[in-house]
Amino acid sequence: MKKILFKGCGTAIATPFTDSGVNVKEFARLIEFQIQQQADAIIVCGTTGESSTMTKEEKEQAIRCALETANKRVPIIVGTGSNNTAQAVENSKLAESLGADALLVVTPYYNKCTQAGLIQHYQEIAHSVSIPIILYSVPSRTGVNIEPKTCLALSKIPNIVAIKEASGNLSQVADIAHLCGDELTIYSGNDDQVLPILSLGGLGVISVLSNVKPKFTHDMVMDFLTGDIVSAKQKQLQALPLIHALFSETNPIPVKCALNLSGYDFGIPRLPLTEMSLEKQETLNNLISSC
Repeated sequence: MKKILFKGCGTAIATPFTDSGVNVKEFARLIEFQIQQQADAIIVCGTTGESSTMTKEEKEQAIRCALETANKRVPIIVGTGSNNTAQAVENSKLAESLGADALLVVTPYYNKCTQAGLIQHYQEIAHSVSIPIILYSVPSRTGVNIEPKTCLALSKIPNIVAIKEASGNLSQVADIAHLCGDELTIYSGNDDQVLPILSLGGLGVISVLSNVKPKFTHDMVMDFLTGDIVSAKQKQLQALPLIHALFSETNPIPVKCALNLSGYDFGIPRLPLTEMSLEKQETLNNLISSC
C-alpha cells in the first residue's frame, strides 16, 4: 500500500493578485483560515489558483508563501502540469526544490495525446522527482481522459500515489478503484460527487467549495469515513445549491467572487477570465451562508 497524502478535504486554493503579482498577505490569511478550519491539505497553483496565467516568479512566490504559512501543519501540494512535458518536469523540480510535499499534475491539454503518450508523459515527470504525485484527470478542461487501464499502468510507478478524478464518470471511477486498489488513492475532483466517490473507496476531495467552507467540507468527508453516512449525505445535498453557484461560470470566477463577498481581497480573475455577472453574484451571495 502506498503512502496516503491526506484523508478529507484538500482545498484547491484560489490566488489573490495585485497589479504587481501575488497578494501574499491575503494569500497567507486564507491559508491560515483553511488550517484553522480543518482543511486537510492545501493545493496551490492549480486550476483554481489560475496557474495558467501565472509567471514562474509568481508561482514560486505562492509556493513559498503556502509552505511558510502552513509550516508543516498540513501538506502543501503544488500544481505543476503543462501540455509540454519538459515544462512539467521543470515545474515539478522547482516545486520539489522549494519543499512541496507532493505534486498535482494535470493531463497535458490541447495536444490531445494518446493513452500511450500519457503514460510516457507521467513517467518522465515521475522519474524527475522523488516526491509523491497525484494524477489529475479533468477531460472537460483538457480534452484528455486518463482511462482506467492507464491508471493501472501509472499506479505501478512508485511515486504516483493518487488521482484527482474529475471526469464526472462514476463508472470510470469504479473501474479505477477495481483495477488499482490500494496502489492509487482516489480523490473526488467534483464537489457535487464527493459522496459517490467516497462510496467507491475514495478518501477525500480536492475542493473548490472548501475555499469558503473548509470545515463543512472536511466534516462531510470525515462523517462518511467514520460511518455517519446519514450526516454526510445531508451535507452533500445541503451544499448542492452553493456548489452549483460556484460553478455557474468558469472556475475560478465564482469562487474568487465568493471570497471577496466573505471579506477577503482576492480581486478578479486574470484575462481571459472575467468578473462574475452581477445577477449570478447576487445568487452566490445569498447562498454563501447556506452551509
